[in-house]
Amino acid sequence: MDFIIVLTSLCFLMFVAYRGFSVIVFAPIAAMGAVLFTDPTLVAPMFSAIFMKKMVVFVELYFPVFLLGAIFGKVIELSGFAKSIVAATIKTVGQKRAILSIVVVCCLLTYGGVSLFVVVFAVYPFAAEMFRQNNIPKRLIPGTIALGAFTITMDALPGTPQIQNIIPTTFFKTDAYAAPWLGVIGAVFIMILGLIYLEYRRRAAAHAGEGYTLSEAALLNEPEKYEASKLPNPWLAISPLVVVGVSNMIFTRLIPQLYGASYAFTPVSAGAPAKEIITTIASYKGIWAVLAALLVGIIMTIICAWKEVAPKFIEGSKTATGGALLASINTASEYGFGAIISSLPGFLLAAATLKSIPNPLVNEAITVTTLAGITGSASGGMSIALAAMSDFFVQAANSAHIPLEVLHRVASMASGGMDTLPHNGAVITLLAVTGLTHRVSYKDVFAITCIKTLAVFFVIAVYYLTGIV
Repeated sequence: MDFIIVLTSLCFLMFVAYRGFSVIVFAPIAAMGAVLFTDPTLVAPMFSAIFMKKMVVFVELYFPVFLLGAIFGKVIELSGFAKSIVAATIKTVGQKRAILSIVVVCCLLTYGGVSLFVVVFAVYPFAAEMFRQNNIPKRLIPGTIALGAFTITMDALPGTPQIQNIIPTTFFKTDAYAAPWLGVIGAVFIMILGLIYLEYRRRAAAHAGEGYTLSEAALLNEPEKYEASKLPNPWLAISPLVVVGVSNMIFTRLIPQLYGASYAFTPVSAGAPAKEIITTIASYKGIWAVLAALLVGIIMTIICAWKEVAPKFIEGSKTATGGALLASINTASEYGFGAIISSLPGFLLAAATLKSIPNPLVNEAITVTTLAGITGSASGGMSIALAAMSDFFVQAANSAHIPLEVLHRVASMASGGMDTLPHNGAVITLLAVTGLTHRVSYKDVFAITCIKTLAVFFVIAVYYLTGIV
C-alpha cells in the first residue's frame, strides 16, 4: 500500500504537468496528498520542515543562475548575435541541418561546463531563429535541445564537468574520466538514434505541410526578430558563448585557490555580537564560477553590441527576470516534491526491492534510473541511490570482478535516463522558456528519454561482450 501511494502521487503529478497545469501549485498537492494517505498527522510538519525548506534551499542556491542565464540569453537575442550565428551555422553545416546545428551548439556549451539550465536560456534564441528560417515546427525545439544538452555531455562523455558525472567519484573513488570508451560508445549510440528520430519527425511534419507556426496555439515567448540591415560578424557573435565556457573553467579552478577549502568571516552587527560564518568553498565553487562567467558574458555582449542592446535592455531584462522567476520556482517546487517522496515508507520499500536484482550493473542501472524518475532529478535520484546502496554495488562488482570505473559510468548514464519524465525540473524549465506545453512538445523529449535509457543497457551489453572499459 505504501508503494502504491508513492506511485499514485507520481502519476498524478505527471498527469497534471502533461495537461498543462502549474507544477508550482500541484507539486505540493501531490506530495502532501501522499503524506496524507501515509500518516495524516505528518502533513503540516513535513510541509514546513521538508517541502518548503527544500524549495527555499533550491531557490537560494540556483535562482541567481536562472536569472543571469535568462539575461545572458536575452542580450544575445537583442544584440543580433543569435541571427548571426544561425546564418553562419546554416552556411557552414547546410540549410537542411538546423537540428544538427542546435544539437552541436548545446553539446559544446554543456561539455565546456555551462549549466544545463543556462544552456536552455542561451540556445533558445538561436534555435527559434534557425527553425523559423528553415520552417521547422517550433514544437521540435525542446526535443532538439534535450538531445544536445540533457544526454551525452551531461553524463556519457568522459571528463564532462556536469554534476551527474561528478557525484559517482565520491562513492567509487574514481575520476571524471572513468570508463572513457564505454562513455564514448554510449554517446555515439545516443547521438545517432536521437538525430535519426528528430529527422524523422521533421520529415513527417514537412510532409504534412506543417511549418514553424503552430496551428493549435499562439506562439509564446518568441525571441524578437533582429531588424538591422547588416548582421554582426559571426566570430564576434559566438565569442560571448566561448568566453562563458572558458571563464567557467577558469573560475572553477581559480576560486578554490583564492579562498582555500573554507572561508570564515564575521559580519558587522549592531546588536548582539555577530557569529562567525564559515563557508565550505567546495559546496559553492561551481555556482560561483557559473555566475561569474555569465556576468563576464553579459558585460561582453553589451559592450560589443551597445547600440543594439541599450535601447531595449530595460524591457528585455524585465522579460528575462519574469522568465527566470517562473522557471526557478517551477523547478524548486519539483525539488520539494522529490524530498517529500524520498522520505516516505513506499519509497524506501521500492529501494529495498531493487536490491534483489542479481546482476550488479543491471541492478545499479535500474535502481538509479528508477529513483531519478521518481524524484524527477538525475543528480537527486543518483545521490539517493548511491548513498543508500553504493556499498552493496561495490561489493557485488568486486565479487563479479567488474572495475569500479564501469560502475561509475553506468550510474552516471542511468541517472540521465528516466529523469526527464514530465515532472522533471529541467523539462518544465525548457518548456517554460520555449513557450510550449507538455501536450505539444513532450512527446519528443520522452523519445529522447527512452533513447538515453536504452543506451545504458547497450553500454552494459558492450562491456559484457567485449570487456572494454
